[in-house]
Amino acid sequence: MTEAKGKPWAEEQEVSKGVRGKRLISDYIIITVLVGFMAICLIPILNTVAISFSDRVSAQGGHVFLWPVNFTIAPYENLLQDMQFFRSFWISIQRVLYGGVINVILCILTAYPLSKTPRQFSARNKYVWYMIFLLLFSGGMIPLYVLVVQLGLINTIWALVLPGAVPIFSVIVLMNYYKTIPASLEEAAVIDGAGPWYILLRIFVPLAKPCIAVVALWSVVNHWNSFFDGLIYNTTVERYPLQTYIQSLTTAVDWQHIHEMRGEDIARMMEISNLTFDAAKVVVAMVPVLIVYPFLQRYFVTGIVMGAVKE
Repeated sequence: MTEAKGKPWAEEQEVSKGVRGKRLISDYIIITVLVGFMAICLIPILNTVAISFSDRVSAQGGHVFLWPVNFTIAPYENLLQDMQFFRSFWISIQRVLYGGVINVILCILTAYPLSKTPRQFSARNKYVWYMIFLLLFSGGMIPLYVLVVQLGLINTIWALVLPGAVPIFSVIVLMNYYKTIPASLEEAAVIDGAGPWYILLRIFVPLAKPCIAVVALWSVVNHWNSFFDGLIYNTTVERYPLQTYIQSLTTAVDWQHIHEMRGEDIARMMEISNLTFDAAKVVVAMVPVLIVYPFLQRYFVTGIVMGAVKE
């Protein structure tokens, strides 16, 4: 009897060891694949940083990979010594703050009624189809520019913020997230005498924090990286946001006025190439997003998954 009982137990142990071994191998494969993807993402960033700190000859000769060659900070000095750089940086900060707050507030207010059933909001389907149509089609750049001119927004921060005040894709994602909130919560609040504003601010907004964080992250990244609207809605360089100003910079030496330049200025310009200067632009532009992203990253997957579909 003891031997009969011992054989099945031993067989179970061998099977469990085999299963653990297969799981261990699959874990190693998954980890290897993830490390490979991480390298694919990190290597271009590290290469860009290395190029931005390398001299002209090394960068153009293709000698830089993950570590600077002939280290120099001349591209960053050329960026930071210009006061317009700091003015444009402040304009971009204002744009992110104003645009982010306006985008989030309007998305919250727009998505809430659209998340109701046609019985609760009779015009719901009309508004949803209207917004989907606007998501696919627009009036174009020229009508929008004419509208901005007629509203007197040229050379103001509001020309960069108001045209994209209601990001429709973000509204749709947040609307779908609202639909995942149990209707019984709202019904209980209505029975207790709560109004729509109270329900929105005390129930829906707290429960939708992951999705709202995703909407805020999209808004911040979009406003920070956008440069073209700053170019067409501003007629003076002094009103350019950071990305527009960086895009307009050039490393070409003005040979007609080179006799007015100091020796160290000429030496610094000789160390800069379009490649190193563009790399410095990329590094400076991505630092604020890298600072903000970790605070919102934990909400990203949850907000996207829950707001993508409605079961």
